[in-house]
Amino acid sequence: MQTNQTIAEEFILIGFSLYPDVQILLFFLFFCLYLLTLMGNLTIMALTWVDRSLHTPMYIFLSALSFSETCYTLSIIPKMLTDLLAQTRSISVTGCGLQMCFFLGLGGTNCIILTLMGYDRFLAICNPLRYPLLMTNIMCGQLVASAWAGGFFISVIETALIFRGFFCSPNLIKHFFCHMRAVVRLSCLDSNLTEFIVTLISISGLLGTFLLIILTYIFILTTVLRIPSAEGKQKAFSTCASHLTVVIIHFGFASIVYLKPESSEGDDTIIAVPYTVITPFLSPLIFSLRNKDMKYAFQKVLGKILA
Repeated sequence: MQTNQTIAEEFILIGFSLYPDVQILLFFLFFCLYLLTLMGNLTIMALTWVDRSLHTPMYIFLSALSFSETCYTLSIIPKMLTDLLAQTRSISVTGCGLQMCFFLGLGGTNCIILTLMGYDRFLAICNPLRYPLLMTNIMCGQLVASAWAGGFFISVIETALIFRGFFCSPNLIKHFFCHMRAVVRLSCLDSNLTEFIVTLISISGLLGTFLLIILTYIFILTTVLRIPSAEGKQKAFSTCASHLTVVIIHFGFASIVYLKPESSEGDDTIIAVPYTVITPFLSPLIFSLRNKDMKYAFQKVLGKILA
């Protein structure tokens, strides 16, 4: 229970104000990374839409991931960039709730889509004859819609639990966005149980999707090792390399954020940067650079534009 019972109507995001000497440098760094992230994701979505050769389940899932990650960054980075240049870094309680809901919902959606991409590779490699029947474009659309529904179902539950009561002063959030752990500790109610429940839900979702991906890759590895030719093995592994790289980065950074013990002041701000800024930047970069079909489609479209 908070000792100061003044009801908070807005929050102050401390964030990078703890590092005043580097705020301008951080603004330009994050702004450049954000522009590159948007360009990468928009390029993937545009190529998938324009080039009919990319109208396959693998690229439909990739385009859906790019769209989800674009929305994910929009929920946090523009506000963060504004606050890096602002004197006051306030956000209303309602605005904080909306930001948290979208951040958690889109983060959950990303995890589920990555899981679906692993399932798609599992069907393509382990059940190649039945793959065209099992993974149609209509089925892809339904699975993507389910990913959004699942991500926001969990998000709404967590946000409703955190914002079911009032918040007490001091209204200082030790973060650059409305992170659930930082916000729940400001509740006028006893926050320990709420923090435990929402953390348990987040960890369960994170570990659940990660374990499903690991399970699919165990089956994939078992199948690939039975392929007699070295060329066949290399081709099978190459179709999974980009996805597996992004999975390791995404879940690795996410685990640092959600599985770490309670830290000292200022640590959460630095720890959250890779998950909120760097991971969305690396994802389209990895999928684009390591994908021959995507690079060929880009060259083809660029050639038509310049012709």
